[in-house]
Amino acid sequence: MTASRQYDTVAFDVRENTTMLFFAKTTDEGDISDYLLLMRTLDDEFDESIYIEINEQQFGGHNLIREAALTGNVLTLRLFEPAEELDGTTDIVLTWLDTAENLESIEAGAFRVFGDTLVGGNANLPC
Repeated sequence: MTASRQYDTVAFDVRENTTMLFFAKTTDEGDISDYLLLMRTLDDEFDESIYIEINEQQFGGHNLIREAALTGNVLTLRLFEPAEELDGTTDIVLTWLDTAENLESIEAGAFRVFGDTLVGGNANLPC
């Protein structure tokens, strides 16, 4: 089963042992009405893990994402196992507005968050 999610804002951040890509849908007033946060963590006790948080519901671990493919403004996450938190979803497809700011965040964060799980796709770079 595939879950599709659309956003207007993408942000990348690094804090201590965590890299993050944040996708948000905002209202006309600028409030966040829906979000998805991808976090890659590394600490002394565990290998690196990827977590997904959707509107305050978090799930993740060492073997969460089998692969991630980025094509233009579409990111497809293929999970190792169906996510019970998302009604058995096996693929999550994220799209976002095609803006310069969002492109910068994706370029800065995709490889750092996904590492070797980012297996395919292409980028539409300006000439």
